[in-house]
Amino acid sequence: MSKAIVIGSGFGGLALALRLQSAGIDTIILERRDKPGGRAYVYQDAGFTFDAGPTVITDPTALEELFALSGRRMADYVTLLPVSPFYRLCWEDGYSFDYVNDQEELDRQIGAKSPDDVAGYRRFLDYSRAVLDEGYTKLGHVPFPDFRSMVRVAPQLIRLESYRSVYNMVSRFIRDPHLRQAFSFHSLLVGGNPFETSSIYALIHALERQWGVFFPQGGTGALVAGMLRLFTELGGQVRLNAGVDEILVEQGRVAGVRLESGERVDSQLVASNADVMHTYDRLLRADATGRRRAASLRRKRFSMSLFVIYFGLRGVRPDVRHHTVLFGPRYRELLQDIFHGKELAEDFSLYLHAPTVTDPSLAPPGHSAWYVLAPVPHLGNAAIDWEVEGPRYRDRILDYLERQIIPGLRRDLVTARIFTPCDFRDELNAHLGSAFSLEPVLWQSAYFRTHNKERDIPGLYFVGAGTHPGAGIPGVVGSAKATAGLILQDRLQRSAA
Repeated sequence: MSKAIVIGSGFGGLALALRLQSAGIDTIILERRDKPGGRAYVYQDAGFTFDAGPTVITDPTALEELFALSGRRMADYVTLLPVSPFYRLCWEDGYSFDYVNDQEELDRQIGAKSPDDVAGYRRFLDYSRAVLDEGYTKLGHVPFPDFRSMVRVAPQLIRLESYRSVYNMVSRFIRDPHLRQAFSFHSLLVGGNPFETSSIYALIHALERQWGVFFPQGGTGALVAGMLRLFTELGGQVRLNAGVDEILVEQGRVAGVRLESGERVDSQLVASNADVMHTYDRLLRADATGRRRAASLRRKRFSMSLFVIYFGLRGVRPDVRHHTVLFGPRYRELLQDIFHGKELAEDFSLYLHAPTVTDPSLAPPGHSAWYVLAPVPHLGNAAIDWEVEGPRYRDRILDYLERQIIPGLRRDLVTARIFTPCDFRDELNAHLGSAFSLEPVLWQSAYFRTHNKERDIPGLYFVGAGTHPGAGIPGVVGSAKATAGLILQDRLQRSAA
């Protein structure tokens, strides 16, 4: 009988499994798909390698810690390559801003655009560093099991004015409209609207300035492979094509899982890296607690979805940077349409990923690999027929890219595939096709997020974007640390009893 089961092999599930296996707990990962990684899935097509999901690696120390637990070095399993600029930010009026980790160069660019904002940016950076210290360094891996734990940190959160939005806080320091967008868009990387997400998420800016932005050699999938290699070296087991149909609860506690094949896998310790709504609503459908929690989750707000195009081109584009953000003609109004609209907006803002700028091995010689994503409403807000709209939206975005940044795109196109909100729902079991699980607004953060430990079903734990602290690779890796701490604490208490 396996002593621990982790459902799902996303970064959160992998990080938790590594922590448990390193602590001497025999662990098995059960993955529904044919490859590991969850949202960090990898596609190979026509000689191109496409990372399906996260492409921005920050805080490498959080990842290095996972290897150090067993006396290993991450550098022996995967190489992280620095990316500079972190992002090139482009607007339709022709203005562009290279977000680099060089204070003198940032001051120069800010001063050229808005001299009065140089000092304002310095004050914003100080604020961002303060919330990084409180919200990430101190609390990013600490669980919030009860309301008292939330009350204890409330004074710090109030002092940092966490009740303000990211955009509101940026605007206190910076006046120029372009620069306000440049320093507020980061919350979108974890599924949050800058006009509604707590200003605590301004910490992402300081997180990048602190450690930099990296890309794994061989793609994000190479990082997944490195973590999985360590896990199996430590004795962990991974089963692919092993979808879980039900979490079994017997005599009030977890007893294991039943796979979609009908096979039963016994364990008194199950941690779900699956979507939190899917876990409660589907996997715990036979349990009263599961049904109750699912009913509560349905009333919560879920993040926007994404429309993604993976495409390969003949030729390289040396003028395009690794990460490019293309702001459309609207900012606040477009975000309102994305997070609350009932239909697809006519305009869009885009994130363009060009990994072969950093690692040419991801494409055939003389070719380049890309993906572009557009934030779009989730399926609960906008009833879009993506079977029909998907190809149209793809063509609109590719035409836009050809006009704005990649001349000759259509001529040089070798392969393309799309991933829609329906695919988030069907391939990843994401509730409403949400790309980042629960929306990171203040009243859905920390204690108010799905708890890392289910108090009414002993032996059941959660890890990943739907738990504290939230989405993004540092977030889900932090959730694994919080959840592993609870598991080890519970084991210690049981052994002492």
